[in-house]
Amino acid sequence: MRILLDQFTKTFGATTVIDKMSLDIESGEMLALLGPSGCGKSTTLFAICGIHRMNGGRLLFGERDVTHLPSQMRNVGVVFQNYALYPHMNAFDNIAFPLMIRKMAKPEIERKVLAIAELVHIEGLLKRKPAQLSGGQQQRVALARALVREPDILLLDEPLANLDAKLRLEMRSEIRRIQQETGISAVLVTHDQVEAMSMADRIAIMDQGQIVQLAAPKDMYDEPVTDFVASFLGNPPIAFLQGTVEGKTIRLENSDIVLPLDAQAAKQGNGTPIRIGVRPEHFQPEHPVKISGKISFIEEQGREELFDVTLSNGMRLRSVQANGGAFRLGDEVSWGLAADKVLTFDPSGRRI
Repeated sequence: MRILLDQFTKTFGATTVIDKMSLDIESGEMLALLGPSGCGKSTTLFAICGIHRMNGGRLLFGERDVTHLPSQMRNVGVVFQNYALYPHMNAFDNIAFPLMIRKMAKPEIERKVLAIAELVHIEGLLKRKPAQLSGGQQQRVALARALVREPDILLLDEPLANLDAKLRLEMRSEIRRIQQETGISAVLVTHDQVEAMSMADRIAIMDQGQIVQLAAPKDMYDEPVTDFVASFLGNPPIAFLQGTVEGKTIRLENSDIVLPLDAQAAKQGNGTPIRIGVRPEHFQPEHPVKISGKISFIEEQGREELFDVTLSNGMRLRSVQANGGAFRLGDEVSWGLAADKVLTFDPSGRRI
């Protein structure tokens, strides 16, 4: 089902948290709301499910205006960060609870609960209470409870935040599998860019109550519209270098280092301050545009190694390499940039 937020405004007292924000979520897609704490992503999700009253704008589910409908009349399934399971009920009863509220017949409840338990792979756990379940199992019960009512929309509020790294990886793929198998429209709220990029069809990056960019994960990673977006996507994160335009090059601050610019950035004019962003995979020994520095940090990451290289002016670049074992802390290196992958930004942070 399509979800349309049209000129959505939310205030708390005299503070406007979100001001006239519009968002169109396509039927059957998973959209991630990504951003730092306090950016308005959970407020948006709570407005969609009806926990928060909208102070302005409209909310449409398909062609139906649900702006002023109470949450129980919106047919929305919600999975919260803390799962919100009833501790005195076993998994079966937790999942069945929304159907019991509807006074559905017991045979039908049992049929639906068993079907959804099979979908989320917890058929053998239905007699256990939450305290007898692991974090990942509790998450599956919460997901089953949200889905058993056959909602039009699934809302996920930081659903993996309380899981360890291995379980997060497992549940990312499981939630995505279930969402695709059911074809349900879903909104995922997260501050974890890996979650957003691996699970969502599109990402809306938010900052200070506004959507900065809305795009498919790869498109956003390759073509961020601001340095804020560029810094929010990518792990290890992008490195930024400050400098000024000199002809078709940038001279880095407080140094003799000069690097080529693309034609669009070179149009900024001599003396214009700009910022370039270099992702770790685009700073490698084999790339052509060489830049020298000293290895100031090495982090072993199993299959890969992460290097920080400090330049003569104190700025740092990062490089992630699969076969970096020949290099040691303190080594002087001359590695290269992939010039066609360097991102350039104006003083306001907008992409050039």
